[in-house]
Amino acid sequence: MIAAGKPVRTIARLLCFLATWLAGPVSAPATPQIAIVIDDMGRSLAAGRRVIALPGPVACAFLPHAPHTRRLAEQAHAAGKEVMLHLPMQSMAGRPLDAGGLTLDMTRTAFLRTLDEDLARVPHVVGVNNHMGSLLTRHPGHMTWLMQALRDRGLFFVDSRTTHHTVARRIAFEQRLPSRRRDVFLDPEPGNASLQREFRRLLAIAREKGSALAIGHPYPETLAFLERTLPELAGTGVTLVPVGTLIARQQEKDALWRLSSSHWPRVAKNSRPSPSSTCCAGPVSR
Repeated sequence: MIAAGKPVRTIARLLCFLATWLAGPVSAPATPQIAIVIDDMGRSLAAGRRVIALPGPVACAFLPHAPHTRRLAEQAHAAGKEVMLHLPMQSMAGRPLDAGGLTLDMTRTAFLRTLDEDLARVPHVVGVNNHMGSLLTRHPGHMTWLMQALRDRGLFFVDSRTTHHTVARRIAFEQRLPSRRRDVFLDPEPGNASLQREFRRLLAIAREKGSALAIGHPYPETLAFLERTLPELAGTGVTLVPVGTLIARQQEKDALWRLSSSHWPRVAKNSRPSPSSTCCAGPVSR
């Protein structure tokens, strides 16, 4: 039953949603898609060059004050890789914060000034994801400052999900900022067995949901694994795409949610958590 005082708005939403549903998804992928972001770029010149040389559109996320960030970001852009800012944010664990970090005690002016300084240090940046941030990403006010600023600058945001309590993706949705959340950490623990397990899980999520996003780090084992594995990806029936491609698909889904409801989509209380909602069991509280 339609609540009194809201019939016109509710009917309009339902009609728009029905029309969109009947038309079908406008860009459903022919094959499952994955995207990969490599974090912590800029610290090592040799490791950074290995990342840039990886086959396919692997995105490179640079720490703003790392010694080789500007040089490697230029090389990544020239190689056709997406360049992202790996934005340091305050954590619950009390880990030392990298230079250019955002903290809970900042005023809005200081917060936005620091963000602009960080962005200016990473040439060709197209998007942002959080480095650590298990404290800051759970605070709606600070996340609203961030998402509004990124929206105004034409960037996208990837929630690294370093805590189960993050509200970053929800606030991005509310601010109509193109965004996506991380599904899998490729290297939550050292060792090839962990990499193989997490990569298989990445492919499984992509086959189940149509797409999945992974974050890895420029560790020697991770890079060696990707150097071996990515050339063989075509045989799995899964395609590696830029992060921006997954962001665009998520935007279409978000638009459907907005047409059908004014609320952030939630999982029913009696539903079993999906693999992507439980994948933070390893590297959380960063």
